[in-house]
Amino acid sequence: MNLEFNKIFAALLVAGIAAAGANFISGKVVHSESLEADAVPIEVTDSGSAGSAGPAGPTGPEPVLALLAGADVARGEKLSKACAACHSFNQGGANKVGPNLWEIVGREKGKHEGFSYSSSMAGKGGTWTYSDLNHFLYKPKDFVSGTKMTYVGMKKVEDRAAIIAWLRTLSDSPVALPDEAAVSTEVNE
Repeated sequence: MNLEFNKIFAALLVAGIAAAGANFISGKVVHSESLEADAVPIEVTDSGSAGSAGPAGPTGPEPVLALLAGADVARGEKLSKACAACHSFNQGGANKVGPNLWEIVGREKGKHEGFSYSSSMAGKGGTWTYSDLNHFLYKPKDFVSGTKMTYVGMKKVEDRAAIIAWLRTLSDSPVALPDEAAVSTEVNE
């Protein structure tokens, strides 16, 4: 019996020493450091809870028309890579989960050959203006309640301006950029 007690004590002693050694070695091998910046920034909007105090922020996107002329088209093309999972952009390109976006600026909303839009989008009416694209890209479900598009939205106005400027180039005859009167009207809305 005395020998059994020694075996149990030795096993516990060896396990304790092994655990302490593993802790010491892992502390030397793995260094815990805080990130300076997120690898992929995730934009979160504060939807505000019912009990939150303070004034409400803007309910829609910032005006974009004044930014279009100087927008970075190459950046817009780069940003469109996220859209390419659901949309094609080339002339005569196939519809995917979403419609082909060639000549989207100025196109009638909810109408593109071979694509089945939600009834909400099909009934929206009008054409895709720069301002409408700004609102839609900001938060699609707010602009067209009932849209099938699951994209959460693009919050940075510079990113929206860049992608709209790039979408404008996807046409044989791009829609003219807004004039000063249109820009001032959008700002004062």
